[in-house]
Amino acid sequence: MTERRVHENLVVSDLEGVRTVRIDRTDKLGALSSSLVTALGEQFADADRSARALVLTGTGRSFVAGADIGEYADADPAAFSSYQRRSRAVFDALDGLGIPTIAAVNGFAFGGGFELALCCDILLAAESARFALPEVRLGLIPGGGGTQRLTRAVGPRVAADLIMTGRQISAEEAWHRGLASEVVPDDELAARARTRAERLAGNAPVALREIKRLVRLAAETPLAAGLSAEQDALDTVFTTEDAREGISAFVGKRPPQFLGR
Repeated sequence: MTERRVHENLVVSDLEGVRTVRIDRTDKLGALSSSLVTALGEQFADADRSARALVLTGTGRSFVAGADIGEYADADPAAFSSYQRRSRAVFDALDGLGIPTIAAVNGFAFGGGFELALCCDILLAAESARFALPEVRLGLIPGGGGTQRLTRAVGPRVAADLIMTGRQISAEEAWHRGLASEVVPDDELAARARTRAERLAGNAPVALREIKRLVRLAAETPLAAGLSAEQDALDTVFTTEDAREGISAFVGKRPPQFLGR
């Protein structure tokens, strides 16, 4: 696996259908500058076209410790709003990718870092991971979807507690709250994320896209409507080449070769 630096703070690699995007800004604990956010957006869009799965991770002691506050400390309201809206568009793009996404969270995931992780389908947390939305301590509120995605993930009372206090939670508490899919030793995080991503990349892309859509829909739709949507989606995927290949491979006792159509 060959890594390439696509931005001064961003390293990317591709292997067997998995795009790994690693934020590398250890001097600022992975804080998101505006140029880094733009570079992330470009990589997310490219991965959706060219990869089967995406892993997003950090470097050293931190995943992402939030926004680079120095960039907007002296900004006027218009400039601040523009900065936040550009960032949110990138977060929304990650949330909306058609391929499965994994946040492999090492160390601090504060503010925008926590919000980025919430945009991913699966969240693997190193034992050292810590999560927080501390914006209230700056007199602000989350601006990358934290109030909405966290509430949908853990419910309004837990979300209110975390957002109103700005307190940190451990990887273990994140797992107990249903935020983390798994907690793993720090030195096993990268390998575990890759193994999980490779398994995802080997599954049928059309089915994965529908599963992503239906899981998100379940949080926003009455049960009866969600079940109808599930049935409609199943009817559709049954007609795909991938479904025929998957069934044929199962009957023939061989690995399937999915083409995404």
